[in-house]
Amino acid sequence: MTEDEFKEIHSELVRLRQEHRDLDAAIDALIDSGRGDHLTIQRLKKKKLVLKDRITHLEDSLVPDIIA
Repeated sequence: MTEDEFKEIHSELVRLRQEHRDLDAAIDALIDSGRGDHLTIQRLKKKKLVLKDRITHLEDSLVPDIIA
């Protein structure tokens, strides 16, 4: 992996982590206010899970494969 690729993946990880935190805060705010309907909350949670999967995938790409 080149230095540029590493920086690009790292930047994407930073962006995705922030978006994940923002979704978490939005979900909590909707639940706490009682104004969020069940369907909206479920959609946000699903989007949050998709982001988490993408974050995990990118983190795994940064770790070199080690053959035991």
